[in-house]
Amino acid sequence: MKTEVYSWRLSPQLKTELEEAARAERKSVSELLEEIARSWLVKSKGLDPTEDERQRRVREEAMKFIGSLQGGNPNRAENARSEVRSRIARRHGR
Repeated sequence: MKTEVYSWRLSPQLKTELEEAARAERKSVSELLEEIARSWLVKSKGLDPTEDERQRRVREEAMKFIGSLQGGNPNRAENARSEVRSRIARRHGR
């Protein structure tokens, strides 16, 4: 969600060119300017906004579970193989 506003002065010619370019791409001037700014950042700073967004989503999802796993058996990881095998055996009557 966009919440920030940025404004600046530009020549009438540049404003007209931006509006024409936005119309040609069937975008708002705001959308076009955001695309231009992101493209410039990628080119000049070596940033990858798609990767940044993916990493943000991964972190957000992971944070839901950090600190939420609990158990009374501190050796559960070491005993996982035998525990899984015994559960399968019980389930299948072996």
